[in-house]
Amino acid sequence: MSGRERVGFDLPWPWGGDRFELRAVRRLNYIIGPLGSGKTRLAFAIAERLPDTSLIGLERLADDGAQAKRRMRSDRALRSRVNQILDCLTAEGAQSSSALISLLVELESAGAKHRVVDMVEQGLDRATQQALVAHLRQRAPESASLFLLTRSNAILDLSLVGPHEAIILCPANQSAPMLVVPHPGEPGYESVSMCLASPEICARTESTPIAPSPA
Repeated sequence: MSGRERVGFDLPWPWGGDRFELRAVRRLNYIIGPLGSGKTRLAFAIAERLPDTSLIGLERLADDGAQAKRRMRSDRALRSRVNQILDCLTAEGAQSSSALISLLVELESAGAKHRVVDMVEQGLDRATQQALVAHLRQRAPESASLFLLTRSNAILDLSLVGPHEAIILCPANQSAPMLVVPHPGEPGYESVSMCLASPEICARTESTPIAPSPA
């Protein structure tokens, strides 16, 4: 099934001007790659070059999600949407937390047609990640398309990837990012599988927020 929009641009360093083409932006687009592969640079480039795209960085977690809580207090409609989703997620086993609320506030805020989310699983346990990604799959077709940076096999369960989802791999050798079909034996499948880890392992390390590329 085709996506709703496409994006193409010359890749920044370290790819040396290779061309990146995503001919069909899906509802969920996962960006995967080992340390140093350039996945955060790719994510920033997408946010910069795909029209009407916003970046949801790890600053959402600062001060225990204080900014999100302030926005909830000042925006009744936003607070209602977030609380409704939070109730559904906790009913499915998610644990309410500042990290989850901060993420939901960003996702439910009015605005961009596309969102790039840095390390979507940050601060969320396995059950919460599983409930969250199930919710994201069920959103209305007109909802914002999401580009999710992740290392978690609870967020990206290769056995559950559907037709409205795409996997973008940044290979370890800094060759151009590639789309990966989620079936064993397909090019890049094993590399994607090796990049993913359990939420428990991912939680042992902290991620670096996306920062603007150097001038």
